[in-house]
Amino acid sequence: MNIQISRRDALLGSGALIVSFSLAGPSPRAMAQTGTKPVTLTEVDSFLAIDKTGNVTIYSGKVDVGTGVSTALRQIVAEELDVPFERTKLIQGDTLLTPDQGKTWASLTIQIGGMQLRQAAAAARQALVTEAAKRLGTDQLTVTDGVISGNGKKVSYGELIGGKSFAITLDPKQPVKEKAPKDYKIVGKSHPRVDIPAKVTGRFTYMQDFKVPGMLHGRVVRPAAIDAKLESVDHSALKSIPGTVEVVREGNFLGVVASNEWDAIRGAAAIKATWSKSETLPDQAKLWDHVRATKVVKDEVTSNTGDTAEAMGKDGAKVIKATYDFAIQTHGSIGPSCAIAEFKDGALTSWSASQAPHDLHKQLAQMFSLPLDKVRCVYVEGSGCFGRNGHEDAAADAALLAKAVDRPVRVQWSRADEHGWDPKGPPTMMDMQASMDPQGNVTAWEGIFYMPQQTPNGFLVPLVAATLSGLPAADHIAPGNVFQDSAIPYKFDNVKTVCKRLETTPFRPSWIRTPGRMQNTYANECFMDELAAAANMDPLEFHRKYLDDKRGLELLDRLAALAKWEKRPSPQKGSSAGVVKGRGISYVKYELVRTYVGVVAEVEVDRSTGVIRVPKFYVVHDCGQIINPDGLKNQIEGCVMQTVSRTLIEELKFDRSHVTSLDWETYPILKFPQMPEVAIELIDRPNEKPWGAGEPSAAVIPSAISNAVFDATGVRLRSVPYTPAKVKTAMQAA
Repeated sequence: MNIQISRRDALLGSGALIVSFSLAGPSPRAMAQTGTKPVTLTEVDSFLAIDKTGNVTIYSGKVDVGTGVSTALRQIVAEELDVPFERTKLIQGDTLLTPDQGKTWASLTIQIGGMQLRQAAAAARQALVTEAAKRLGTDQLTVTDGVISGNGKKVSYGELIGGKSFAITLDPKQPVKEKAPKDYKIVGKSHPRVDIPAKVTGRFTYMQDFKVPGMLHGRVVRPAAIDAKLESVDHSALKSIPGTVEVVREGNFLGVVASNEWDAIRGAAAIKATWSKSETLPDQAKLWDHVRATKVVKDEVTSNTGDTAEAMGKDGAKVIKATYDFAIQTHGSIGPSCAIAEFKDGALTSWSASQAPHDLHKQLAQMFSLPLDKVRCVYVEGSGCFGRNGHEDAAADAALLAKAVDRPVRVQWSRADEHGWDPKGPPTMMDMQASMDPQGNVTAWEGIFYMPQQTPNGFLVPLVAATLSGLPAADHIAPGNVFQDSAIPYKFDNVKTVCKRLETTPFRPSWIRTPGRMQNTYANECFMDELAAAANMDPLEFHRKYLDDKRGLELLDRLAALAKWEKRPSPQKGSSAGVVKGRGISYVKYELVRTYVGVVAEVEVDRSTGVIRVPKFYVVHDCGQIINPDGLKNQIEGCVMQTVSRTLIEELKFDRSHVTSLDWETYPILKFPQMPEVAIELIDRPNEKPWGAGEPSAAVIPSAISNAVFDATGVRLRSVPYTPAKVKTAMQAA
């Protein structure tokens, strides 16, 4: 990489306050060992270090949960510093070493975390160029692969700063000048993901493979029912299991520690525990009656334009209504949650795959009444995440057991633990209605969304071990920002959308990929299709008619070309075939402020069995500046695959006491032969800021499939998942 730069160019437009450029300060490595390394969001040293050889260490509080951002973040920093990608490495999610950049959620790793790293790298380069100008006696400089040249001389980054600290304070209100996109050599180019080779050859160390010296193994004996109380324990059978170390009971928490994992499993199974009876869950067959009857604690109005009641009451207005629901789902992580904890010298270290290690840091400190500087959480990538699954709970399990035996303890959840005890994506129900005039124009739109309340500023999902043991814990209800995308991007004269925030929800809620945005977009986009059919309009043209957004319209035009969209109303003319085909469209501007996605689904419906097959998806995606095109395509493909599974198959099963879908037989997911082909067109806007891509494509999948089924059969599906039984029932009722 070779770029011409003058010292004046480097400083132009910079508002960063360079407090000092410390060539004699302690190295970041030395500061880390003494616990004095900066981790604030306003210090360059919080994000970057350069050693004597010129290698760059990047510190990110955002973590890679399988999305490939560990590659993209390195691309961003390598580009901004003008160093080869291979000279960078990433340390992520270590609360001792990395800044708290917030949870890894909501498609914000690149949009926020990456841009913080870009600013830190820009400030570091500015300081290096300034120092080089002094040493080389000129401000006409060339930067090539971490070496600054000018006046017939050169000096490397390693020589300028290697092993020492930057002492540079960043001011977010006065950003540092960054490299011009026209000069990019790394950003915007596909780069092979750094994690894939080890993963496909079985050499990658997942959290489930991670070990520490001297560790023991723990298993938790789960209550017989949610909210059941532990009445008695008989562990006499453990005498025949030689590896057993200790039985740990703390309130309603019961666990076994053993010298090896198999003896921990056998020990947990051998314990005879008596639990109180508990039936706190609703009758699943009457779930939606239960949701509608739950106390509403707040009406959260997310949009209110004009007067919908007046418009719907006008003479000649045709009012159309529909109700949609979206089932309770579990995270279904391929690898069940796992964690290791160690208490040493009064301090706790926790290794886990939590996607919010800085939050877990706070929760474990609270749980064990420790100061924050006595707790360290270290991220190790797990096999499966995308949301707040059971990893944090496994971390709390391990910590409680480790404290009891004063040894490092590894807790590996079983599949039944994962499906039975991870927090759930809550049930969501949506009542939609709209009015149309005699010419088929939409005159009013209303949406009412039933969803759990969110504790204000409280996103710490309670830890199961803390709840069972009675140890200190935040009592938050935290489904995530599930109100997002309840408001719509379309320009109707009269619009009102309201989120009815419910006092309770059947299971401990948390966020699963695209929380709320998926459910809300599903209802909105299905209802848009219903209105298009009522107006006898082509669905894509119906979207265009009410969309006043240049980028959105461009995206829809590109989608029509990519999918070779045939203009006509839905449904298509009747077919007597046993298997019928259809196509459906869906669109989202994520949270109404960022990433645009449009999709077309092609489906096949077997009338005799009710089975839906999705052979192909077409996706057009605009997230502004693209960092790694191939990595972005990975994300889009993953969104499609996972959400097709959630749309067609996944639904939690339970009785009045507990989850009953505790394995892959009772909670199936999409299999490889069922995976659709995905055709993708990326819209790259290098001069724009990048937006997120980990969630938005998932938001439009359920509605696109439903709309395609209507196009094929003339039957509306309004209840996710679209199981064969539901499809057959809907066709029989049509």
